[in-house]
Amino acid sequence: MTVPSLHELRENSRKRAGLRLRGPELTHVADVAGPGGLTLRHYRPSEERRPLVVFVHGGAWVFCDLDTHDRTCRRLARACDVEVLAVDYRLAPEHPYPAAIEDVAEVIRWARPDAVAGDSAGGYLATMACLFLRDAGEPLPAAQALICPNTDLTLSQPSIEEKGAGHGLDADFVAWSTEQWVPDPVLRADPRVSPLLVPDLTGLPSALVVTAEHDALRDEGDAYARRLAEAGVRVIHRQEPGLAHGFVQNADPESEAATDRLFADFRRLLPQT
Repeated sequence: MTVPSLHELRENSRKRAGLRLRGPELTHVADVAGPGGLTLRHYRPSEERRPLVVFVHGGAWVFCDLDTHDRTCRRLARACDVEVLAVDYRLAPEHPYPAAIEDVAEVIRWARPDAVAGDSAGGYLATMACLFLRDAGEPLPAAQALICPNTDLTLSQPSIEEKGAGHGLDADFVAWSTEQWVPDPVLRADPRVSPLLVPDLTGLPSALVVTAEHDALRDEGDAYARRLAEAGVRVIHRQEPGLAHGFVQNADPESEAATDRLFADFRRLLPQT
């Protein structure tokens, strides 16, 4: 596989965002200034205050932004009856590990959300921010939703090879983007970088972990869900049959149905109001 240039990746993601179906209309959608100069996008489905979810977009640590995941955030706000605060975190390779983790952790500190959610690299950043805050003895959200997350940056799980070609997310691209995020291969095997390798996962928020059958990241997401459950964390875990990485962004009937199931499960973990 020939990996496109960063410029091509970012331009193509913006073009796809412009072609994507618009999400539901909401009472309030506005960009706001966050901590450290970060831009956040705040979604509210109604005038009344609702539980707050910090959302972290995917994009292999190197591309995507608030616009590429606008529809997903709108759907999340409407389906779960929550406010959503999406984070425009710093991207690699200009800002490698741990910049984006620090950004997400700082937004969680600042906003004190009820939950954090993310897809792909965003799921990785969400759980890494929770680990960072846990280890610092700081307050944590009540729940985390991890959608097709990266959790093993050594890329040693079987699905990397088994599903790493012909399903939309190629193993070569995963390896390349991981190098942009963490250039040092030794560091990728460090528990401070790969959440699946963290020896103690106790004390983390309740978790929804959803993976996809035809995803190169499937096995590391499934393994992380098992590790969380073994550590005594409340876990809802499902592997979606027949689907590939990134289904939460898609508009075909199968992906829409799977995303609806995901939102229903996430709502079960959210604080009741």
